[in-house]
Amino acid sequence: MNAALVLFLRLIVRPLRNEPIRAALTCFAVALGVAVIVAIDLAGKSAASSFHSSLETLAGKNDLAITATAGVDELVLGQLAQLPYPFELTPRIEDFATVDGRGAAIPFFGLDLVGMTNQTALPSALQWKQPQQSPDADAIPLWVTTGLRLPVGKHIRLLINSQLQEFVIAGNLPAQKYGGDQQDLFITDIGYAQIATGKAGKLDRIYVKTPANGSLSHWRAVLSARLPAGTIVSPQGAATDQNRKMLSAFRWNLRALSYVAVLVGGFLIYNTISISVVRRRADIGVVRALGGTRAELLWAFLLEALLFAGIGGGFGVLLGRVMAVGAASLVGSTVESLYVTNVPAPVHLSLGSVANGVAIGVGVSLLAALAPASEAARVSPIEAVARGRWEFVNTQRSRWLWRFALGLLVLSAVFTKTPPVMGAPAFGYAAVLLLVMGTSLLIPNIISWSAAGFTAFLQRLLGVEAVLAMQSLRSSLGRTAVLTAALATAVAMAAAVGIMVGSFRETVEVWLNSELTADFYLRPPGSAAADRHPTMSAAIADALERIPGVAAVDRFRAYPITYEGLPATFAGGEAAKPKGRGAIRFLPGENTAEILSKLNTGDYAVVSEPFANKHNVRPGSELRLPLGGAIRRFQVLGVYYDYSTERGFIVVDRSTLLKYLPDPAASNVAVYLEPHADASAVRRSINQALGGQSVLVFSNGSLRRGAITLFDQTFRITYALELVAVIVAVLGIAGALLALVIDRRREFALLRFLGASQPQIRRIILCEAGLLGLLANGIGIVLGTLLSLILIFVINKQSFGWTIQFHWPVALVLAMLGGIYIATLLAGLYPARIAARLDPIEAIHEE
Repeated sequence: MNAALVLFLRLIVRPLRNEPIRAALTCFAVALGVAVIVAIDLAGKSAASSFHSSLETLAGKNDLAITATAGVDELVLGQLAQLPYPFELTPRIEDFATVDGRGAAIPFFGLDLVGMTNQTALPSALQWKQPQQSPDADAIPLWVTTGLRLPVGKHIRLLINSQLQEFVIAGNLPAQKYGGDQQDLFITDIGYAQIATGKAGKLDRIYVKTPANGSLSHWRAVLSARLPAGTIVSPQGAATDQNRKMLSAFRWNLRALSYVAVLVGGFLIYNTISISVVRRRADIGVVRALGGTRAELLWAFLLEALLFAGIGGGFGVLLGRVMAVGAASLVGSTVESLYVTNVPAPVHLSLGSVANGVAIGVGVSLLAALAPASEAARVSPIEAVARGRWEFVNTQRSRWLWRFALGLLVLSAVFTKTPPVMGAPAFGYAAVLLLVMGTSLLIPNIISWSAAGFTAFLQRLLGVEAVLAMQSLRSSLGRTAVLTAALATAVAMAAAVGIMVGSFRETVEVWLNSELTADFYLRPPGSAAADRHPTMSAAIADALERIPGVAAVDRFRAYPITYEGLPATFAGGEAAKPKGRGAIRFLPGENTAEILSKLNTGDYAVVSEPFANKHNVRPGSELRLPLGGAIRRFQVLGVYYDYSTERGFIVVDRSTLLKYLPDPAASNVAVYLEPHADASAVRRSINQALGGQSVLVFSNGSLRRGAITLFDQTFRITYALELVAVIVAVLGIAGALLALVIDRRREFALLRFLGASQPQIRRIILCEAGLLGLLANGIGIVLGTLLSLILIFVINKQSFGWTIQFHWPVALVLAMLGGIYIATLLAGLYPARIAARLDPIEAIHEE
């Protein structure tokens, strides 16, 4: 090992000092790859560690949680208190509130500040019996965390559901920790909270601390036997576990996208070490002739890769910490719109995240360097000194490698037909990897075929410089093929994501056109989160029906539930109304009119496509749901398209919903106008009917625009990840072209002696960059199209359950390819300038 270290220092480190720009570009490429992995890991942990929707802050040291759809009857608390067991019971009201209806949604808790026996669930500032009398007769007393910076005695208005209510700050609490992070909270007495949230006679949750004697499963069975059939007893933390389980596919997809940058960086490390081996071929021959062993040479070149990985990884960790702040914001907005109310926790750079990012960066670098390092170790001294031997071997190898590549492509096609493993599209990811590997192995042949087929055309179009550039690419397949593969992979993944997102966007637009058929939509204000369903007074919809020009009003009420251990939404609507029939699109082969006509005749339900795919539910399936104090059975009539949330919907008719959950308040309301009604006049009448209540009113067009804007925000993180991969590839091209220029000094010197001018030398390098860009873009767009098919019809289908119609976003793809091609040409400017300035006499002297 000592001999290998000496070789590394003298054979590799010394020459690197003379090429600081190329070395820096390689390190920076690795750093970007590591930075993306670290940033996505930190952002994912930030989102996953701060699930406000679980509302398990202040849970204390309790063991079990009692919940029910639409809340637990408060009489249950008295029944449990009379049991002959020393249970410690903590009732709670849970909701969200915003100050004056603006800003972030903050958890709002109602706690039994007077009667609570389980004081361990209270913050220290509340661990005494608070008076129930308000310090202000017109305001509800409220305790807030210090992070909100609200002084004691200050009056504030909180928007809860659709009601603005007056509170007075009765005290400050230290910020509460949940998942290791600080959270802000609003806390009031449970009686006030029931009034403020409109949950009179109901409790959202009862926490139970069980006696020490007896197992948790025993006490769970004891409680379940004494509770109404529609009540659920689950271990504390179950809601958070369900959310994290639901988010696993989303986080894995983000991780997979973040690994693309490292994969591209691996190509560049391979290319860098390959060039290092070729440029030191004479030195390798001398070392071998003087007694250097193959193992020593192998370790010397692996240490070069380790040097790049170590420097790049260290810088990448720091860069990843900076990038994680923006990534956390993007991930948080996506999580909230598709999954669960979420305010990302502060980003903490943990040892695990650092180790994960550096380990992947170092591992990929060493694997990428293994092949060229082994190649250097295997050659004999005579072969090492022989100029062009390495390129000849690579050219010969490419003649049979295409057979292996075709085998990988066939295996990739087979994997696309394989079902998910434990709900994850494992074989889908494998199909993507095999497709990228197979295409990469075909690239040497593609370059050779392109050189043979387009040389004459290039000469007529661009002159002799383009011919020389193409022949140079063909004669150095060992280097140009890997470089083309790196850029083509980045282009392909960017194109695949662009096509997938464009297809998804087009599908959502078509769905919105069929789904949003009403003229106006009303809902409570606040951020739209997939797990939050604030309500409006039932009187609002009744008043809307009396407005002249209104043909129909469709009330919709939603409740968050858990089905088979995963979050879902149970809802009731009035889709059977004539005006609402066109608002639901069922899967092909299902009779919409028949389904909607039957929906309100009994315990029937329709389910969204994500729910059906996630739980293997089909028309005719039976769903068992705990509702209204009993287990209710619903027969599934149909499966409809839905792209609003990945959680999944179970929808029944509103009359059926009210039979089991008799709360007439609506989560949102759709208003249909008469054919010739004046929309402006009706809008003014709606505002008058609201009477100043905090309800948002959207026109059909504004709601569609808002939905598309939210969709675009959701996928910003994917575009950012692919941009990083493209940047890594372009940096690699700049570094590799610079290395090729330095390695081909003798060739350029001969061209200068034969009469080539400096502008011609510059054009040769720029033509090489341009041809690399064309080849990579051409291969990348074909590969990207195939990858997009896997993303759309395999990975997304198995991960989220959505059916996406394939659509080619021409403008987006052409703009992306044009930008990448221009960046590739720009990457060749500096190497072209260096090549043009080479002194031919000095270059010949070196030989």
